[in-house]
Amino acid sequence: MKNITVIGAGTMGHGIAHVSALAGYDVHLCDVDSAVLDRALETVRKNMQKGVDRGKLTPEAMEAALPRITGSTDLAAACTGAALVIEAVPEKLELKRSIFRQVEQHTTAILATNTSSLSIARIAEAVDHPERVIGLHFFNPVHIMKLLEIIVHEGTDEQTLEACRSFGERLGKSCITVKDFPGFATSRLGVCLGMEAIRMVEEGVASPADIDAAMVLGYRHPIGPLKLTDLVGLDVRMHIGEYLAKELDNPAFEPPVLMRRMVEKGQLGKKTGHGFYDWE
Repeated sequence: MKNITVIGAGTMGHGIAHVSALAGYDVHLCDVDSAVLDRALETVRKNMQKGVDRGKLTPEAMEAALPRITGSTDLAAACTGAALVIEAVPEKLELKRSIFRQVEQHTTAILATNTSSLSIARIAEAVDHPERVIGLHFFNPVHIMKLLEIIVHEGTDEQTLEACRSFGERLGKSCITVKDFPGFATSRLGVCLGMEAIRMVEEGVASPADIDAAMVLGYRHPIGPLKLTDLVGLDVRMHIGEYLAKELDNPAFEPPVLMRRMVEKGQLGKKTGHGFYDWE
């Protein structure tokens, strides 16, 4: 595996391109919006420079990695010759299915989805070779977080799994393998905790900062559930919660009224400057 394609140049997409280029892969980063691509490539450069400034990355490694990332708005051209295609587009089932249908016309590559909750099997139904479809769930920020959750559906073949496990290990990730159940392992646990934390704020149990401190200092979580919700995006987590509440028939995942009101007001977390914390 030498060439990979990442579709979607948002936060997760450019993060996956970043770590893949550092690991020695040639990366085509594809997005329909050229302005988004330009911002993504600049963000990768800035993040690598921060690594150099902090002594975590050598200048030589940065200079070697940056030319390995090529931006493109042409999906067909970006996928040609790829051994692995990873989609990192918004959490919309039909969008992901549509992209994989298009991609399969141009490559015989492994098709990986970065979904954090959607059914891998339902995404795989859209293509002629579902055995090549797998979930590769990265975590934000990709260049810092060490976990890679690999999700297999019943039709994923062993060769696809082994190739993706080798890919993840080459990126320096610790890989776990999970079966295709709603929410997998990480989102199912993390979203449930996040929704309960929001209900606690809603009920006036404690402030967001104190609830987060309880989990960080009392349970040694690296970040509190409310600050994590701000980083992921309240809108993203709300949609995941709605999906899991329905698929698992479990009201614990149902988004609280407070969350819905914040989303309606555009208080989505770090990306808008305001959420449970003031990011400005």
